[in-house]
Amino acid sequence: MDEGARRRLHAVRACGASLALAALGLLAPAAPAHADGGAFPRPPQLEPDVQFWQRIYSKVTTQGGLLHDDRYLDVVYEELSFPAAQSPRERADAVDAARAKYERILRRLGGGPHEGLTEDEKRVLALFPANATNAALREAADRVRFQLGQADRFREGLVRAGTWERHVEETLRKEGLPAELSALPHVESSFNPRAYSKVGAAGIWQFMRSTGRRWLRVDNVVDERLDPYKSTVAAAQFLNVNYSILGSWPLALTAYNHGAGGMRRAKELMGTDDIVTIVRNYQSRSFGFASRNFYVSFLAALDIDRHPDKFFGRLERAPPDASRVVRLPYYVPAQSLERALGTDKEMLRALNLSLLEPVWSGQRFVPRGFELRVPGGTDPEQLLALLGAGDHFDGQKRDPTHRLRRGETLEKVATAFGLKPGELAAYNHLEPAEVKAGTTLKIPPLASLPAVAAPAAVVAAAPAKPGKPAKPAKTPAATPAPAPPPAPATAAAPAEESYVVRSGDTLSEIAKRFGLGEKALMAQNSIKDPNFLFEGQKLSVAKSASPASAESAGANSAEAPAAIAEARDVAAEEPRPAAESARAKPQPVSREEASELGPGLVPGIESAASADPSDYSVSGETAIVQGAETLGHFADWCGVSPARLRELNHMRPGAALTLGRRIQLDLSHVDAARFETRRARYHRQLQEDFFQRYRIAGQERYRLKSGESLWTLTQRTSVPVWLLRQYNPETDFTNVRIGTEIVLPKIEPRGAGGPGGRGP
Repeated sequence: MDEGARRRLHAVRACGASLALAALGLLAPAAPAHADGGAFPRPPQLEPDVQFWQRIYSKVTTQGGLLHDDRYLDVVYEELSFPAAQSPRERADAVDAARAKYERILRRLGGGPHEGLTEDEKRVLALFPANATNAALREAADRVRFQLGQADRFREGLVRAGTWERHVEETLRKEGLPAELSALPHVESSFNPRAYSKVGAAGIWQFMRSTGRRWLRVDNVVDERLDPYKSTVAAAQFLNVNYSILGSWPLALTAYNHGAGGMRRAKELMGTDDIVTIVRNYQSRSFGFASRNFYVSFLAALDIDRHPDKFFGRLERAPPDASRVVRLPYYVPAQSLERALGTDKEMLRALNLSLLEPVWSGQRFVPRGFELRVPGGTDPEQLLALLGAGDHFDGQKRDPTHRLRRGETLEKVATAFGLKPGELAAYNHLEPAEVKAGTTLKIPPLASLPAVAAPAAVVAAAPAKPGKPAKPAKTPAATPAPAPPPAPATAAAPAEESYVVRSGDTLSEIAKRFGLGEKALMAQNSIKDPNFLFEGQKLSVAKSASPASAESAGANSAEAPAAIAEARDVAAEEPRPAAESARAKPQPVSREEASELGPGLVPGIESAASADPSDYSVSGETAIVQGAETLGHFADWCGVSPARLRELNHMRPGAALTLGRRIQLDLSHVDAARFETRRARYHRQLQEDFFQRYRIAGQERYRLKSGESLWTLTQRTSVPVWLLRQYNPETDFTNVRIGTEIVLPKIEPRGAGGPGGRGP
């Protein structure tokens, strides 16, 4: 496309008059998105976007960035540079000031006439077509966005990729996937296996916890999302599912960020799988900048990955990983492995990133069946022979436990251990309402207990020795000191003036802790986006009352049980180094990398979206029946009786719902959003429970045989109806015929301690 045609196309977009200009002959017919062929087409309409990301990835470093239009990426207002000594707050302020400057200019230009303009105003006006309307210029003022550069990180990622690229390419080949997909980790994480995102995605493929658990072991001991080898196999299977559902790689890749369900809806609503039509015209609350730009950023990363010398000059990539795998036949302390290998903890930890802090601090053993990576040249048999009888065990270290006493609450016990009540309940597979006096709670492994002491009733369990079952041993309770006197009703704890953000903090939690509303805390600290904080950030909390956390812990209340308030570390089996949580938490990103920069496509920010493609939405007070749903479920979500829904849908008594049927809802008691929330919560819990017991080990194409039905297939394979439906969303299971081909997920139980197993 020549410059004149590109300008005309841009004018059409900016002025929002595509149909009118096309009718006047000013717009050439759009070329089909797949005109240039290949698995990953590069339509000319998207070329300016690809070039924008090439510039971000190869020309502009994290010491600067581009102010640009968030829809038309070829409109770049200015390249900003940050002095090395500038603080994160100062950078964010500089971005704010520059953005405000161009918003003012665009509003001035949108007010017309274009006379007596400053040099900056003339330069900005020249970025738009000559026939751009004042309304289009005013609209552009709301689309000024900043994108941090990534060239230095991308270069580092190219070097790092040498360690695992051979494994990535081989895995893709085995799965029958295009080799080009090996460039995707550049967009996701810059090939950094330690990468955590602000939303909890982890590893080089940035799996969310719920998505990763379908294929990987993710618990308090092992998080295989951080294993470049196992997570690559999972990513290949995930991409394979996306492609089988959507049928094109541009959509399957976009679904990696937006979800297969979201892309199915986009495809259906737009009536096409053309990537240009969808990224230019599809409108959805969740289909924002990151989703629209995911495919073009991948094309840019692919180009740089295939021709690094063209963009960075000569690069020497890291040598391939030469480590070997030893499958452990029993539970082993990490310290014993260090001693047997003659290596230090840091080297062993760098090779086995999926082992979490409880293993390295000694609170948990390396699990039986774990595929331990050891330095190249290590003899597996010799390593196992060097482990003496006292270095391996038949069972895992058990959780300390606490039996809830009369008057104790879940919240108080959780607070004593530095946990949230929901975390403690979930760890015990209980609903908070089910936790009552007499309930015995398992306490998750923490790297350290908080200053407030552990309950004295905790029971510490001894590890199992070879040939002997683990035997719990009660720890003597500390003598309780007298309970502190209750604070006077009129006395208030002194208000704190400021709070320093720590790893894992969220704005809502901080606001609650200090008795502030989230919006008030944002206004007080000039925070525009509640999702972004950076570690070490100092927040003013001067308007707060006493911290809510102190109240919930009973620090100033006579109701605080002495066992929680005074007992010392009786549950600890050994000294524990400091850590924030039993679970791996995302590392905060700084404001200049995230909050003030928009959604970003900053490495470590994007994430593998939900693997569930099912449509749980309401459309015109109707919904499509998915797997594991009954009329009773719909009645509960609507807040009406099943009889009411039978009447609405003309169903005879005893008639069952069928998969794929569109059912009429009664939303007189709840709105559509509340219905969708209740429905999604049910399915999240259903799937979470299933993937605690099973994992997906692959998939196969299967043709239905004579006498087989959906029911017999699910009974024979143990694949639940809802999962089979997710892998085959277009299949009408109410009318399947002999020879119908479906995608059949292969599932296997999570072993008690093996790789991918649930057991700790």
